[in-house]
Amino acid sequence: MVKKIIVCLVAVVMFICTEHSIAQGTGDTPDIPAGESPPIPKTDAEKKILDVLEDIYRNQRQGMMNVPPVDGRLLRLLTETTNARHVVEIGTSNGYSGIWICLGLLNRDSKLTTYEIDAGRAALARDNFKRAGVGHMVTLVEGDAHDEVTKLKGPIDILFLDADKSGYLDYLNKLFPLVRPGGLIVAHNMVYPPPDPRYIKAITTNPRLETIFLNMHAAGIAVTLKKR
Repeated sequence: MVKKIIVCLVAVVMFICTEHSIAQGTGDTPDIPAGESPPIPKTDAEKKILDVLEDIYRNQRQGMMNVPPVDGRLLRLLTETTNARHVVEIGTSNGYSGIWICLGLLNRDSKLTTYEIDAGRAALARDNFKRAGVGHMVTLVEGDAHDEVTKLKGPIDILFLDADKSGYLDYLNKLFPLVRPGGLIVAHNMVYPPPDPRYIKAITTNPRLETIFLNMHAAGIAVTLKKR
């Protein structure tokens, strides 16, 4: 299992090294880095999902604070490489990042549990999950995640944080016991909006955790391993 973790992290680093060739800017542009092709679907189901992701990114991202495509691809890579079966996402928005996660959950008994406080965004996300053909894999909980996550059952293979930045530490404290040993905690916006210093301290000073920071040329992501 240690070998699997090492292989996963090596793959992530290689992926990010490639992505560093992307043009400088906000990191939210759909431009493809030089020498790299867009995702190539292996199956009709994957093509359907990628088509919906492209449509969402081009036509729905305004005001949704979606992750950029490169970060979506990273989420898919982490999910599939670790053979995750239960991913928990805090901050559904319109479902864009959740669909990337579902792409990594395909073809096995797996699920995404995602939380959204805004009713309008939750409704849009449900429609997008259905359009992408992944609705059966998703449990969307509408309400304040700070309260709702206390009802969650583990284990969690990957916890993805992309909601209120000041709330990251609370989410971490409440859900850390449910993250399985060898599981990952992935936090978006480690560059902008500025992350909560308390969260950074929590994931970089705890001997039970190992954290690396990726895509720091853009919004930034922290990938934290819960050690075995």
